[in-house]
Amino acid sequence: MSQPAVSIHPYFKIHPGKLAAAQALLPAFVARTASEPACLSYEFTISDEVVFCRESYRDAEGALTHLGNVDALLKELLAMADLARLEIHGPAEEIEKLKEPLAAFNPTWFVFACGAER
Repeated sequence: MSQPAVSIHPYFKIHPGKLAAAQALLPAFVARTASEPACLSYEFTISDEVVFCRESYRDAEGALTHLGNVDALLKELLAMADLARLEIHGPAEEIEKLKEPLAAFNPTWFVFACGAER
C-alpha cells in the first residue's frame, strides 16, 4: 500500500457582506493549484457563510509548496474571512514536517491510523 496523503481542511468564516467577493476569489485558488504536481485533489464547498477547502497532497513538501503558491491569495481571502478551524491529516512522519511551518495557524493535527485505497 502506498503512503497515505497529507490533507488540509481549512474552514473560513466569511465576514458579513463579503461572501460574493470570497466566492469570486475561489477560481483563482483553483487555477493556481492546477499546476502543482503533488496536489491530488482540491475543491471548495460552501455552507451559509462558511467556505471549506478540501485539499490533499502526496506529502508534506507538496502541501508546503501549495501554501507558498497561494500565499497572496490566502492573504486576500483572510482580509474578508476568519480562519475558523484548520485540520491537518496525514501520516505521523509527514505531520511532524508540518508542525513548525504551520504552527501560527494553530491547526488540529490528525495522525493517520488506517484506511483503504482503490
